[in-house]
Amino acid sequence: MSAVRLAGKNIVLGITGGIAAYKTPELVRQLTGEGATVTVVMTRAAHRFVTATTLQAVTGRPIHDDLWDEGATAAMGHIELARWAHCVLIAPATAHCMARLAHGMADDLLTTICLATTAPVALAPAMNQQMWQHTTTRRNVAQLSADGIAVWGPGDGAQACGEFGPGRMLEPDALRDRVVGLFGTGVLTGRRVVLTAGPTREAIDPVRYISNHSSGKQGFAMAAAARDAGASVTLITGPVNLPTPAGVQRVDVSSAQQMHAAVQAHVAGCDIFIGVAAVADYRPVHAEVNKIKKEGDAGLSLQLEQNPDIIAAVARLAVAPFVVGFAAETLANVARARGKLIRKGLDMIVLNDVSDSRIGFNSDDNAVTVVTRNGEEHLGVAAKAEISRALMLLITAAFQAKRTTGGAVDQNVG
Repeated sequence: MSAVRLAGKNIVLGITGGIAAYKTPELVRQLTGEGATVTVVMTRAAHRFVTATTLQAVTGRPIHDDLWDEGATAAMGHIELARWAHCVLIAPATAHCMARLAHGMADDLLTTICLATTAPVALAPAMNQQMWQHTTTRRNVAQLSADGIAVWGPGDGAQACGEFGPGRMLEPDALRDRVVGLFGTGVLTGRRVVLTAGPTREAIDPVRYISNHSSGKQGFAMAAAARDAGASVTLITGPVNLPTPAGVQRVDVSSAQQMHAAVQAHVAGCDIFIGVAAVADYRPVHAEVNKIKKEGDAGLSLQLEQNPDIIAAVARLAVAPFVVGFAAETLANVARARGKLIRKGLDMIVLNDVSDSRIGFNSDDNAVTVVTRNGEEHLGVAAKAEISRALMLLITAAFQAKRTTGGAVDQNVG
């Protein structure tokens, strides 16, 4: 690992009052080990979990915790730090901190810096699993994401309160890699990634269509993860109600044929293609020009024909990228997924069970099994953003292995 991936970068590390604050000295070590200069800003509650003395020792810099810092120029320390920062990372970010930021509050030094800075702001949530899953927290997370604030995690596992579930702050090395990804110096720097996301709509008439329940959340999270890994990302999406990840080129389509055409137009020269979209297998042979009128008690019959197989067409290109498919199934059958992988000539396929309401369509969480010709690896229930980052690590490793060997990816991924 290079020790200079963050050389010349100034990081404001905000620490709030959560038990995960005990990990922050190690997080500082990880960031400074990459060449970053770290300034710590603590909330009042953070002092109950980690000492300013410790943090000053590992950063080699003064610790800030007072909005009314008379030592700052014109007593405007928040403006000085907001301008100085290349990135603001709050770790841990408590539910209370996230709620204040979601509502634009600026009643202490840390929240004021977040409003005053033009640098990227990222949060590493840490809280009890019930607090994380509470409707209010989910609403605040959605608002923060819509405002362009990155939410990294949380992870899933045992918690200090004795419960088990989502809410653990990501580990310091994982947060370090997320910060590195903000500056385009990740493992996919210089690479092009094309993704599809969301559903397609196949017109029956001007007001009716055939579609599915895909929200696009997993595809958009994958686009953000590819961007964080340093790639240049093109996201081709069906109709969804999601904000475009910052720095990602977005192409909007409606039908499967439109998505197929858009993929063909953008796939040339790309390094990795990831087909996350839930593309309709069939479309009406004829879409009526005018709305079909209901006539008595007569039923309605539709004649359907197959849509193009977008991902198989990409895999068949003379110069094909590394191709990853997604299989949304109601019975998560690994053998069936591997058969689809071989039949379509894919390098990897990601299988998930959409019949499980915890991880199905429209859910914020997912759990998947990554399948290659000879192996599989299961990723347990976690936020789709976290699943996406884990998937990008597996995809990148397999992509690099294929480039090295010049052959198909048939090794174990586990």
